[in-house]
Amino acid sequence: MGIIWTIIIGFVAGIIAKFIMPGDNEPSGFILTTILGIVGAFVATFLGQSLGWYRPGEGAGLIGAVVGAVVVLFAYSAIAGRRRAY
Repeated sequence: MGIIWTIIIGFVAGIIAKFIMPGDNEPSGFILTTILGIVGAFVATFLGQSLGWYRPGEGAGLIGAVVGAVVVLFAYSAIAGRRRAY
């Protein structure tokens, strides 16, 4: 159930992160944005458990997932921006 909850939170976090960080280099597709949000939620969960912020089996909350999604969206825009520059 923990993985399903992380996916649901990541879905919502991806949508929120898209509103926080709009721009031309951001993924414009709804599906890609939500996938990056889910990846951000998993990254936030993994880092939180590694740093001891969350117990094993406990996922990142909505705020942590949004922060993770913003970081993943920022990284994606930096990589996608370099590819388009060439």
